[in-house]
Amino acid sequence: MSTSIDSPNAAEETTPIQVEVEVKSPQPCVRDVVVTVPESEVKRYLKKEYDELVPEAQVPGFRSGRAPRQLVEKQFKERVTEAVKGKLLMDALSQVTESQDFSAISEPDFDYNSIPDPGEGPFTFQFSIEVRPEFKTPEWKGLELTKSVEKIDDEAVSNALDRVLKERATFEATDEPAEMGDRLLVTIKFREGDKVLSTMEEKRVNLAEQLSLADGICEQFGKDVAGKKEGDVVTTPVTLAGQDDAEGDSREIVAEVQLVEVMKQEKVELTDEILEDLGDFESEDELREFIKDSLTRQSEYRAQQEVRKTVTDLLADSVEFELPEDLVRRQTNRELQRRILEMRRNGFDDTTIRGIVNALQQNARVSTESALREHFVLEQIAEEESLDAEPSEFDAEIALIAQQSGQSLRRTRARLEKTGQMDALRNQIVERKVIERIVENAKVTEKEVTQDAGEEAEKSFPVGHSVLGTKDASAIPDAKYEDNSVPTPGEKESE
Repeated sequence: MSTSIDSPNAAEETTPIQVEVEVKSPQPCVRDVVVTVPESEVKRYLKKEYDELVPEAQVPGFRSGRAPRQLVEKQFKERVTEAVKGKLLMDALSQVTESQDFSAISEPDFDYNSIPDPGEGPFTFQFSIEVRPEFKTPEWKGLELTKSVEKIDDEAVSNALDRVLKERATFEATDEPAEMGDRLLVTIKFREGDKVLSTMEEKRVNLAEQLSLADGICEQFGKDVAGKKEGDVVTTPVTLAGQDDAEGDSREIVAEVQLVEVMKQEKVELTDEILEDLGDFESEDELREFIKDSLTRQSEYRAQQEVRKTVTDLLADSVEFELPEDLVRRQTNRELQRRILEMRRNGFDDTTIRGIVNALQQNARVSTESALREHFVLEQIAEEESLDAEPSEFDAEIALIAQQSGQSLRRTRARLEKTGQMDALRNQIVERKVIERIVENAKVTEKEVTQDAGEEAEKSFPVGHSVLGTKDASAIPDAKYEDNSVPTPGEKESE
């Protein structure tokens, strides 16, 4: 196949570059591309580069621009060849991007240094690239959906405020037995038989029914630890996510929990000092309004997630495409980052985020593949509907994240850019707009539900430790000892 495109390297360049492109599909979502630039094109690029160089070339023994062309070509061959190589690659890649019928989702994968320099004969290089799967857009108009509506009343705000104050209380060490809700300082050794798989040294945790880990869960944590005192050692079983032996039996792993310290919570009253510490609030009413706004955003997030799951399940089930294992594995951390950004902008605190991230990590392969399928379907609808993220929408998202983290807009934006999360933010905005468009064209029935904001906090406490020591949790926030359902308002920071 021979195609052409105008070279972007010079305004005066009017002759399009000629290339031959061969595309193979070794596996779903991957294309192997071989690009060949004919010798005539290579010579044309070389000639143009020398034409621009000769009038300015400085060669010993000659005035500037007066050296014979043959001498210039000999002396500057290496420099010109390197420049032409870069231009040929750029123009040829641009040609492939414009002319092929696949939609790339990654940068071309090739080793620049392994590509031969242009010279005699054609210039050939090859690369692999990940592409969006090809499928027919499912019918998304007229779906029947149910949307949950949570009632955020004064009682809900008061309960949330109580939990915020509870986390501001002083904890005092005690010799009394541990009770549910106490704070513990524990060292935990995770054992499989006589082998110690990993150790979590002196970690502060809340005594809840379960202890959630990056790759498993201690379901009887509260039952086995409650009633024990400082210095006691107790074992409790650990269930690992997706870790069965060759015969299909679950691995028998236990957590050996040493209670280094047991702490009881002292009651705390809302004072002017605490109001200032929570976020420089001037009154209880202002704090309650902040909490209500956070609870409202969280309820909207839960409703959006419920609708999103219903929509994406309906749409994804109606299309078929395979996803390569390598793509799913590489996208796992990207999906975690997207979910973290969503929860941050909706006011969830780090402990709640850690719990959700742990659940995602425990079933990473399935959750990531599901998220990728959703993304490809929603992205295709976004393109067909011309939906994209606007600069003002980026600003609004960053402002919400900054508000919840207590950082300035400038610092928040810089952190997102430095960690490469702006693309995840863009996907988050676009996918939300697609869901909103689908809901606008759907038949929606609302149902009122009651959400116990403290129930999950009492049931499970999350930590970032990996039993097997194989999870990369570097990009996941450390859990703080804040309420699991409502954020402790961050300290306001000026620009």
